Amino acid sequence: MRQYGPPNSPPPKTILKKPRTSYIIDCLHSYTYVWPKKGKPFWFYPTRIEYGEVSCYRWDGKKWTFYGFDPESINQVACTPVPTIY
Repeated sequence: MRQYGPPNSPPPKTILKKPRTSYIIDCLHSYTYVWPKKGKPFWFYPTRIEYGEVSCYRWDGKKWTFYGFDPESINQVACTPVPTIY
């Protein structure tokens, strides 16, 4: 079932390991840790991924806030559960 709105709980307390290769599309509707090309890494929950735009909820340490950014600004992402190669 597709969830609308932010997650009902905070992200995991454990920071995920930074992968060598990652694809944000694999993390749709999953707790995701992102390492941007500039700035500090953070937790987010992607709800829509389109060319040139990621819509998500970003964790500010206390609550989820609606957020959007350009996927070109991302260095790597890691999400739970870890996607498997088909």
